[in-house]
Amino acid sequence: MMMASSLTRRTALMAPLAAIAGALVARNAFATVDQAKDWLAGHAKGTPKDGKVTLKAPEIAENGNAVPLTVSVESEMSEKSYVKAIYVAADGNPNPGVAVFEMTPLSGKAEIALRVRLQQTEKIVAVAEMSDGSLYTASREVKVTIGGCGG
Repeated sequence: MMMASSLTRRTALMAPLAAIAGALVARNAFATVDQAKDWLAGHAKGTPKDGKVTLKAPEIAENGNAVPLTVSVESEMSEKSYVKAIYVAADGNPNPGVAVFEMTPLSGKAEIALRVRLQQTEKIVAVAEMSDGSLYTASREVKVTIGGCGG
């Protein structure tokens, strides 16, 4: 005797979508300091030291939609010593990872400029990974008066 299957294409597709939606809803609306540290640690292996990195951002951002940010790293950018990557995280956004910039000696200068969207007053952290594997960091708190992520 053959039994009719109640599994249809629609129900087969709905189960994974429901699981994904549940995972997204259960997630925190804002990243925590620990989540930002975990994101950075997943990219930059080791313990960063202060120094070499300069992070420029306004102390107060009246609108979080486009906060200007500049990260520069003291490095000669030669074959023997250069900035391999710059990682930028924000500990109050829904996703802590803001940007990853990979560089080579041909980059010429270890400086990036970008505009970031910030939801609330939060800390921006930049980590520079050098060609020898050493890590350097800088951070800055930016006070946001009107959030850029719908707040």
